[in-house]
Amino acid sequence: MSRPRAVVVTGASTGIGEAIAKRLDSGHRVFAGVRRDEDAEKLHAAGANIEPITLDVADQASIDAAAAHVKSEIGDDGLAGLVNNAGIAVTAPLEFLPVDELRRQLEVNVVGQVAVTQAFLAPIRAAKGRIVNIGSVGGRVALPLAGAYAASKFGLEAITDSLRRELRPWGIEVSIVEPGGVVTPIWDRGRATADRIQDNAPPESDRLYAPLIAALLEQVEQVTKNGMQPSEIAEVVHTALTTSKPKTRYLVGSEAKQRARAAAILPDRVFDRLIARALKWGVR
Repeated sequence: MSRPRAVVVTGASTGIGEAIAKRLDSGHRVFAGVRRDEDAEKLHAAGANIEPITLDVADQASIDAAAAHVKSEIGDDGLAGLVNNAGIAVTAPLEFLPVDELRRQLEVNVVGQVAVTQAFLAPIRAAKGRIVNIGSVGGRVALPLAGAYAASKFGLEAITDSLRRELRPWGIEVSIVEPGGVVTPIWDRGRATADRIQDNAPPESDRLYAPLIAALLEQVEQVTKNGMQPSEIAEVVHTALTTSKPKTRYLVGSEAKQRARAAAILPDRVFDRLIARALKWGVR
């Protein structure tokens, strides 16, 4: 019996990444990127073919070490897939967003994805493997307060398109998965980041934007209650890695499809008014 084909999944500690690792455990050898020992121990018990590796996408030395380890394990077999899932969410009014927080958002969600892809591209080419980037409907529609996060996901859309066109001669498929709201710890971590930024912001930030911040927090609360489960995204990723003709983009969830459709057909000003009404912000 041939050995399971190897894949690398970043950001596999919790949420979508953990669900992807578990879904791919059947039929693949999964190198699951984590940053903490306790997350590695948890994943060790999650699946027979899941092998946790230390991988911080914002640390080049960590990326290089992880790539060297995986290459030593797989030898000439190459990689069947790379799933760039690791990410963070920074939300704040752009007027008061600390520039260092913007840099951190882009470093993790854009630069880190490119760095990881570069590190693993040789074994992907050797196996004619695939790359799946985890984007967001936020990569098509930028909501208020989510400018930094949306910029990172818009950027990942561009990276995906360019990479797919560059790698076409080698038959390497590159797809992006664009979910709507998902029940995942990223929102709890994002809320903590937003609270920290707001606590350190000048008084004008609260005076000017408090109603908008409250409206967004209410939406986030709804996502944590009614959003999609990470397993739904994991199933789409499995399809993108295994189907004979993968799509270039996978919009996932009715909310994501509705928002993307509205953005595509409505004039910007009309769509702006709809968003303002939904958030009860700047309605006129």
